[in-house]
Amino acid sequence: MGAERVQKILAQAGYGSRRECEKLISAGRVIVNNKVIKLGDKADCDIDSIQVDHSPIKIKHEKIYIALNKPRWVLSDRDPSETRKTIFDLIPRVGHIFTVGRLDYDSEGLILMTNDGELANQLTHPRYEHEKEYQVQVARRPDSEQLAIWKRGVVLEDGYRTAPCRVEVISGDDKGVWLKIVLKEGKKRQIREVGKRIGLPVKRIIRLRIGTVLLGDLKPGTWRNLTKGEVVQLQKAMGTKQRK
Repeated sequence: MGAERVQKILAQAGYGSRRECEKLISAGRVIVNNKVIKLGDKADCDIDSIQVDHSPIKIKHEKIYIALNKPRWVLSDRDPSETRKTIFDLIPRVGHIFTVGRLDYDSEGLILMTNDGELANQLTHPRYEHEKEYQVQVARRPDSEQLAIWKRGVVLEDGYRTAPCRVEVISGDDKGVWLKIVLKEGKKRQIREVGKRIGLPVKRIIRLRIGTVLLGDLKPGTWRNLTKGEVVQLQKAMGTKQRK
């Protein structure tokens, strides 16, 4: 949400009109981070402790679920020291929000963003094995042995062995061959590292799906809110994985 005048935060929390909340502040009844504040002071209800008469206020946060098509050469992480564009520059300011399915700087496609921490954790934790589908361009056509190795798992340079996955050839042209790859894990730069290890340099990666949510016709750099049906499907999938 970011820093806002405290009287606005109190009004949103149900403590009365802005004028009535200003009176609470002027009377010394409002404390932020253990300090009595004055009229005009600001706070961020996502990170600051705000109390009225020594009782914490309760903010009702609307659940946000966003599908974003991350372009290439955009960062997936928020870093104050970075000057390069991030995915947070592409969406409205919506307060503390989790990123589901980070992508490398040079990769593109579907990323989910939400303030629903429980759902975000379920979708990102590898033990729940939510599928992620990619369209991957490699520099040359793979032979049957390379496809078999990729499918059953590859030991990376750091000793990590990738889990079995689905790989199939979609199409090919003079620029390279396109593969469909479906993973149930997401180690950093995994697809590029596997391609490098087995002699299939990766030229481009586009993520098309996370769980039951599809990239669809979203243009690079644009976003949309998930439909109610999409959120329900994700929640159902999450419940199924938990029971397993």
